[in-house]
Amino acid sequence: MLTIYNTLTRRKEEFHPLVEGHVGMYVCGPTVYGDAHLGHARPAVTFDILFRYLRHTGYKVRYVRNITDVGHLEHDADEGEDKIAKKARLEEVEPMEVAGYYANRFHEAMQKLGCLPPSIEPLASGHIIEQIRLVQEILDAGFAYESNGSVYFDVEKYNHSHHYGKLSGRNLEDVINASRHLDGVGEKRNQVDFALWKKAQPEHIMRWPSPWSDGFPGWHCECTAMGRKYLGQHFDIHGGGMDLIFPHHECEIAQAVASQGDEAVHYWMHNNMVTIGGQKMGKSLGNFITLNQFFSGEHPLLTSAYSPMTIRFFILQAHYRSTLDFSDDALAAAKKGLDRLFEALARLDNINVAPEASLTEEFANQLEAKCYAALDDDLSTPQVVSLLFEACHTISALADHKTTINQKGLERLRSVMHTFTFDLLGLQNEAASGNAEREQAYSGAVDMLLELRAKAKSAKDWITSDQIRDGLSALGFEVKDTKDGATWRLAK
Repeated sequence: MLTIYNTLTRRKEEFHPLVEGHVGMYVCGPTVYGDAHLGHARPAVTFDILFRYLRHTGYKVRYVRNITDVGHLEHDADEGEDKIAKKARLEEVEPMEVAGYYANRFHEAMQKLGCLPPSIEPLASGHIIEQIRLVQEILDAGFAYESNGSVYFDVEKYNHSHHYGKLSGRNLEDVINASRHLDGVGEKRNQVDFALWKKAQPEHIMRWPSPWSDGFPGWHCECTAMGRKYLGQHFDIHGGGMDLIFPHHECEIAQAVASQGDEAVHYWMHNNMVTIGGQKMGKSLGNFITLNQFFSGEHPLLTSAYSPMTIRFFILQAHYRSTLDFSDDALAAAKKGLDRLFEALARLDNINVAPEASLTEEFANQLEAKCYAALDDDLSTPQVVSLLFEACHTISALADHKTTINQKGLERLRSVMHTFTFDLLGLQNEAASGNAEREQAYSGAVDMLLELRAKAKSAKDWITSDQIRDGLSALGFEVKDTKDGATWRLAK
């Protein structure tokens, strides 16, 4: 039985879906105004593992991951310039050009990391109507107020009848009391109130008509509105990075309760932060390394380029709820470990079997059971990696004829190693796929040369025809002329 750590209850809980056989999962995606970095990769990989495992164990999963392309302001959730609009202004392009460009870059990076695409990937800008409806429902329930064309959530009023802060474990009474001296300053009644709708200033590019003003939705609205649209008023899992617990996910809980009368999410899951030198890695701190910089090696903190699978393996070696501290040495060690795993998998294809062997399918069955138990224990990918490394020792002993295995045992071992390495951890053998791409390129080049040779022969240009044949032969290709044309193969 899968157990997951529920941030809301602060304990591991057995996972039971609200609808038998079906899972609704919502994960906060990126704000697309810059290239993805390691901090974006961690939640993507974490919830990709959960998505893979839930499907592997028989659930039909609807995985929704949003893209924020409007409403995320520069200074905080309510103040400053829209991050995408600011980028558009500086680059003298349309905001949707910025959003589209970086969304495509994000998708390319996720594909390289081996992350499966979500079932639905809604844009915040494509769901303005749903967000306006959400704001109106909160107003009708009495938990919001309009001020100069903007609408704010009344945290103090909500906190009288509900607990604002239950997800993050905060007691906001102290915060509210401390902010009373600001009452009447600005549009908000209270400093802790958050925007549901913002009236657009004349220079603001992205704006939509609403009952209150031409403006745009507050950042917190989009996930509540889109989660409800695609997963219903109650769904199983809501995930994201730990930095989203407060205020973003706290505000989501308040919005759901205020608009529909109860909470929407059954399990809240959060991955921990990526740090560098003990400090959170992120755009706002200016200490981040983009994924493309990892892939190219073009960053002062990197001694070499690191492949997407090395990055994925590096992430999987730490439990998703523990801090992942970046260093070049740690990445180099991850590369060695990944190479070792794939070397062992390759050696599985060159192991002799013995009828009377010391190892049988029971060895593989026990490995499989331990790996499933590790994933069932709150997705303990480090434990799975450790178990696979232990199996690598056994594979080396088999390949070096230090122990033996029977046919069924070898088949089961190969199946278990492939299932957990490729299907569930989502790793890919980049060297093998690179060889296949090179072979395809070689094949295309040889076919093109033979086509040119055929044309030369038709024109009775025997010199060119022989040069192409002899040149290919010198490179290791055997060319044979038949009545149907020329064939080729690599020389043995």
